[in-house]
Parts: sequence; C-alpha cells; structure tokens
Amino acid sequence: MRNEGVITKEKKLGFLGTIERVGNKLPHPFVLFLYIIAGLIAITTVMSFAGVSVINPKGEEVFVRNLLSKDGLIWILSNLLKNFSGFAPLGLVLAMQLAVGFSEQTGLLPTFLRKAILDVPIWALSATVIFFGINGSIASEAAIVIIPALAAAAFQAKGKNPIVGLIAGYAATNAGFTASIIVAGTDVLLAGVTQEAAQIIDPSITVNPAMNWYFMIFSTIILTVVGMWVSDKIIAPKLGTYKGAEVATERQITDVEKKGLRNAGIFTLVIILLLAIMVVPSNGILRDAQTGSIVPSPFLDGLVAILILYFILVGLVYGKTVGTIKSANEIPAKMAEAVAPLTGYIVLVFVIAQFIAMFNYTNLGMVIAVNGAKVLKSAGLTGIPLMISMILMTTFVNLFMSSGSAKWYIFAPIFVPMFMMLGYSPAFAQIVYRIGDSATNPITPIYAYMPIIIGMAQKYDKNVGMGTIISLMLPYTLAFLGVWILQMIVWVVFNIPLGPGAALFL
Repeated sequence: MRNEGVITKEKKLGFLGTIERVGNKLPHPFVLFLYIIAGLIAITTVMSFAGVSVINPKGEEVFVRNLLSKDGLIWILSNLLKNFSGFAPLGLVLAMQLAVGFSEQTGLLPTFLRKAILDVPIWALSATVIFFGINGSIASEAAIVIIPALAAAAFQAKGKNPIVGLIAGYAATNAGFTASIIVAGTDVLLAGVTQEAAQIIDPSITVNPAMNWYFMIFSTIILTVVGMWVSDKIIAPKLGTYKGAEVATERQITDVEKKGLRNAGIFTLVIILLLAIMVVPSNGILRDAQTGSIVPSPFLDGLVAILILYFILVGLVYGKTVGTIKSANEIPAKMAEAVAPLTGYIVLVFVIAQFIAMFNYTNLGMVIAVNGAKVLKSAGLTGIPLMISMILMTTFVNLFMSSGSAKWYIFAPIFVPMFMMLGYSPAFAQIVYRIGDSATNPITPIYAYMPIIIGMAQKYDKNVGMGTIISLMLPYTLAFLGVWILQMIVWVVFNIPLGPGAALFL
C-alpha cells in the first residue's frame, strides 16, 4: 500500500519548498505534455510563416517546419506509431525492469541488500550510492533504472529515509552521468564527433576516446564527496524521518537464503571468468575485430544486454535454490509482475515520444542551438568567461534537448574550431560541453526517465510529484555544476593534462 504524506512538513519550507509547491501544481505530466505540444505547434507555425531559418554546420539553410502544414500533418500521421515504438528509452526501461524486477521477485535483491548493504557503515552509505551512481554510465542509461531503486532499498534497510537514497541515486546517475573512473561508451561516441569537428581546422588531427580520462577520474572522486554532502546535509534534513508503513526489518538471513546467495555468487564468478576469457586476451572475441581494443568493442556495445541476461539468470539460480522458482511456468509470471508497475510510464511515454519527435522534426532545436552559439561567438568572449558561457548555454539547451550526442552534433562543429582558434585543444572543448550537458539532466522536466523516478518515489509517498523531484534535484545540479566549473578553472590555471596524450592547450 502506498503511503500518504510521510515526508515531514519541514521540507515544505524555504526556497526548495516553494519550487516543490509550484511544481506540484502543474497538471499531470501526460496533460502537461499535451499543452507543450500545443505550444510547440503554435510557435513553430508562427516562425514558419515568418521564414525563420539558420545555417547549419554543414552550410545548409534549415527552416522551421510547420506542423500544421500539409507536409507536417502527413508527417504526424505517418510517424505517430513509429515515434512510440521507436522511442529508445522505452525498450531499455522495460527490459531492465523485467530483468532486475525478476531478480527482486525471486528474493535475490532484497536478501543481497540485507546481507551486503547492512554491513556498510551509515556514514559511508550516501558516498557508496553516489559513487556507484556516477559510474553507472559504464552501463549506459541502464543505471538510471537500477541504481535509484537499489539505493532506496539500501537506505530503507539501514533505517534511513528511502526517498533520500532514491534521490541520491537518481541525482548521481544523471547529474554525474558523464563522469566515470574508466573510459565508457559516452567517451567513444563524443570523441568521434569531436574529431570530425576538429578536422575542419586541421584535417590531420586525430583524437582518442580516453582524452578526457584524467579529468573524469578526478570528477568522479570530487563529485562523490560533494554528492554525499548534499545528501546528508541538505536532502536528508529536508525530508526528515521516514514515517511510512513500509519500514524495513532487519530479520536474520535463513540458511537456505545463505545457500542461495552463495550459489548466486558462484554463478557470478563464472560469468566474470567467461567475460574475462572473451575480453582480456588481445584476440578475445568481445574485443574489436579490427583493432583488438576494448574501446570501442562488442563488449561495450553489448554491456546492457549482458546485464539483462545476467540479472535474469542469477535470479533464476537464486530462485531455484531457495524455492521461489519451482517450475519454468513461474518465470514469465514473475517477469510480468516485475513490469506491471510500469503501465503508467508506458502511457506517458506515448505522448513524450510524440513531443520529442515533433521537436526534432520542426528544426526548432537546431535554431535554438545555432543562434545561441552565434551569440556567444559574436560577443567576443574568451578564456574562462567563454567556457562558463558555453557551459551555461549547454545547460539551458539541455532542458529542451536531453540527448547529449544530438546536442554535440550541433555544437561541436561550432565550438571545437572556435576553441582551437583560441589555442585550446579539442579535448578541452569536449570537457566544457560535457559539464553543461550532464549537470541539468535530473531537473529536465521532459527527460524520459522523470516519470520513472516519480513512480519509484510514490511507492513511499504518493504525494510526490514532478515539483518534488525537481526541488530535491536542484541542490545536486547546482553543487555539481559549481564544483565542475571550479575544477575546470584549476585545470586551466595549472595546465593539467586532460587524459593520455591530451593537453589542454594546442
């Protein structure tokens, strides 16, 4: 049973409380997106009749498209179902929830959390959640689904407010998404775009995916510290003591559960060994067939699929051991139970997918990005003011275009050459962009995962809405953004290498 009003009244006070109250007065996200779509249609219709256009990085003139025109209406009718079925986060969320939820249904995750998390000192719990959340980008966007849920359960198991853990996990996986202690798929994707943009100035220049590695390693450490401070000093006091009915009990783990965990652990070691055999050798089958490298490689490309299969199989091993899975017929039944809570999300995704596709079709995102970049360039900003301006511009555009790669395709051909002409390396231009792109993710209302975190939070307090989430995410966004800017300034002042063979200046 969902709980009502379990968050203490103190959280309603102050600036964040005001944001929450205003935000929660917004209509249901489904209705809100219908209003946004209506506004998009009206704005783009006016701009289309006015002939608004920009020159894109390829030198082509791009006009704002009218959704009410003949072509626009035909596009809407032809793509309505395609927009929904082709919405990438939908498949990821359903698959990850099916797999992770199955492990939860068998009892593996709750038992593991009681065994593992309860041994973590309370003072280290926030830091542990933040650290693993930031590094969740290694598993791509799958971490946005997994880590907040696990963090809430971990906090609850320790007798702390589960919503604090949920919020910390969501903030870390989103505001800190671009950081990681190892080179991840994000590095590979962005580096390819950066190299193409850099070759506009120097056709012979090459970049590598590890060119931001040193900066991101330090980012992971410092953001973990900052995120822990925000969680413990701001969010936890604001939310107060959890008073819901779903209070964790610390019962002892039974002998059969211990056996189940042991078998699951053995299975995990076998999987790790098999992956090592396929990845560690220079001729491993999950390495890149041409270069023999891990970045990029089939291993990184298939990491999410590996996680999905792992959670299903390890849940099956545990379930068969403890008796929660007695026959094959119970497997699909438990998977169905695992995805049942996502029905509301699926309904909401239908309208979100339409808006994002319509926004891209109208070229309004291109107009905003290109004109914004021109304003910065014409203002003659240089040095640190230019870098901060680019970061702030990226954070603003991120509220309307959440895809990091899509924005970089637009920004890179403008900013990378501009930075190079000012004496800065392409690697540094990419760092500046990544800071702005990551920090505002958790406060973006149109973000595809916003409904997921709302649904997770409503398990503990049914009154949680979009305003609640944004108000609780804002301290993380501001803290991460401020610390990242300071880190960037330190790197510039002391001319610290950004990664292997990647200097800050040309």
